[in-house]
Amino acid sequence: MKQIFSFLLLGLLAFSASFAQEPQRPGPQPAPETGEKFKVGMAGYSFVKFDLDKTLETMQRADVHYLCIKDFHLPLNSTDEQIAAFHEKLKSKGVTGYAVGPIYMKTEAEVDRAFEYAKRVGVKLIVCVPNYELLPYVDKKVKEYDFRVAIHLHGPDIAIYPDAQDVWDHVKDLDPRIGMCLDVGHDTRNGKDPVADLKKYHARVFDMHIKDVTGTTKLGYSLEIGRGVIDFPALVRALREVGYDGVCSLEHEKDMSDPFMGIAESIGYFRGVIEATR
Repeated sequence: MKQIFSFLLLGLLAFSASFAQEPQRPGPQPAPETGEKFKVGMAGYSFVKFDLDKTLETMQRADVHYLCIKDFHLPLNSTDEQIAAFHEKLKSKGVTGYAVGPIYMKTEAEVDRAFEYAKRVGVKLIVCVPNYELLPYVDKKVKEYDFRVAIHLHGPDIAIYPDAQDVWDHVKDLDPRIGMCLDVGHDTRNGKDPVADLKKYHARVFDMHIKDVTGTTKLGYSLEIGRGVIDFPALVRALREVGYDGVCSLEHEKDMSDPFMGIAESIGYFRGVIEATR
């Protein structure tokens, strides 16, 4: 009986040893942008029809960790307690709110409110659309708060800031902390080349909205990255060339009632380009 027990014990030990030596399943690789100066993020507007919980769930599944905060997720009149709870929720999902906006500014009071909101939220970058005549006042507020302002360009859809050149022409003589959010889709839809514009105006590019579009006129519309006319390999190479160290935030504007497949495809394609162009 002792002999049988000994054989069983030896067999169990041998099985345990072989199990212990079994190779472990490898974990996921870091996101392709990990070694880059720039980061991949999400523009809050992509989730205009969804609450913060769904936004963060989507970002977590896509392994995206930077969010430009829109006021439908964190209203401009939020209390300090609401702001703290908002940040705690982001932190629990590994997400950082890096900027606020876009915020439209049509009066000095709206400029004041935006700067005070950003201060209370704890960010130093405001993505915004101030009326042209307000730019001297924005310049004054930038000096007062020591914040950066990224003016969002909108292509041919609205009368102001149609492309990167227009933003540059209006801000080049202002405080160097006033620049642009280069929306590559809208820039393209106004007949411009966003790769060339990034290289030309990179000193004032503080934020980027990435998306693809079907054409170079107002008739062009937004779709998943990689399916349109924008040369994303050239864009990624340009990001490296100019040393862009901000966020490339996906602003997905297709199927906005059910954007999740498009978001996943776009983030995946952009990351694939990052990896393929090393």
